[in-house]
Order: sequence, then C-alpha cells, then structure tokens
Amino acid sequence: MIDHPWSQQTILLCVESYENGVPRGHMYLGQEGQCFDSLTQLLLRAEQLLERSGEVQSFTIPRSFSIARPLGDEPCIAGELTRGKVATFEMRVLFRQHASWQGELLWLEKNTRQYFRSVLELITLLDSALRA
Repeated sequence: MIDHPWSQQTILLCVESYENGVPRGHMYLGQEGQCFDSLTQLLLRAEQLLERSGEVQSFTIPRSFSIARPLGDEPCIAGELTRGKVATFEMRVLFRQHASWQGELLWLEKNTRQYFRSVLELITLLDSALRA
C-alpha cells in the first residue's frame, strides 16, 4: 500500500484491463476502496473519495442538471488487491482548482512520474501509459 506522508491525497489506482479506451479496476484512498468499470466511474468515484477524505478541498461547488446523488459504491477491501494486472499508478491530487484536479501521477511498474494540470491531461497520461 501507499507509504507516504501525503497518502490521504494519493489514490492507488490498479488497472485490471484496458480495452477500447475503457479502464476497469479498483482504487484506494487510505483504507477506503472503490471498483470502477469505466473512465467516468474512475473519475467520479475518485472525486467522491477525495471529497470524503476532506484533505484536498475543492475550490468550486459542483454543478448538475439534477439533484446530485452519490454513485452506487462498489467497495473493494483495502489490502486485498494492491497491483493491477495491466498497470498500477499512484495518483496524488494536490489541488482541486478551476473545476479540475492538479497533481502528479506515478506509474509504479515503470517508476515514471508525470505532473498533470487538469483532469483532461490526467486522462491523456493514463491513456498513453495504458496503450504502451
């Protein structure tokens, strides 16, 4: 598991499969785990984890077409699965500003680190790693 002083800002992202641009896997923030079956689930569930942790405050109030309902949680047991079959990343979200995220992404298998300034840049980094 993550053993950094900033672990409450770091999501361990374990990708089990990546087909046609669709990631599937699980993620952990501290001891809380979530499964995801799409990029949308990955991002929305990661946002929920960050919001619940209270460590990285959002600078904006989310907008919605309807009353926001929480996603159905698919909890994963922390410590059960700590590596993805395809890839494993540590995603450290430093800021949640301008209705986006800023931070760094560490690809554990390659020991490679990249910084992202938006969720779109994060998606591009994940896609380039997972297609490699």
